[in-house]
Amino acid sequence: MSDHCPECGAAWADGRTCADDFHQLLFWENERPELGEVHHLMVLCYHLQHPSLYSAEGLAHARRLLADFVAGGLSPAEVRQRQRAAVDSGQRGWSITGRPGNHGAYERPPLWTMRAQDVVAVGIERYSDSVRRWAADVYDALEMGSQNG
Repeated sequence: MSDHCPECGAAWADGRTCADDFHQLLFWENERPELGEVHHLMVLCYHLQHPSLYSAEGLAHARRLLADFVAGGLSPAEVRQRQRAAVDSGQRGWSITGRPGNHGAYERPPLWTMRAQDVVAVGIERYSDSVRRWAADVYDALEMGSQNG
């Protein structure tokens, strides 16, 4: 087993993987429902840093979603309203999740400065602020990558 995540580059220690950190964050949100206020950002950040979880189309869509939230200042309710038809599984002709032969990937992987393990390390007491900072960092890394690519 590698000691680094092949997608986000996180250093794995003591057998703990990125998926373990993601599940820890989900556990905290379940344990303290008020933390769900940043669930949309947490899931986007994790998946954008692990792009093979998305299809190519799903990755492009997720990038736009993060921009709507971070740069556009939209709420999850506003985004749901705007995109209801676009993401309706009965209407869209593309898959959000990765499938055999269609996984999201970056031409040049962004340089991530914060990952799920960093949110875990900060702890549950500063969770919401930490996830917001993570979202801003992921957005910035993706923007830098699009300017350099």
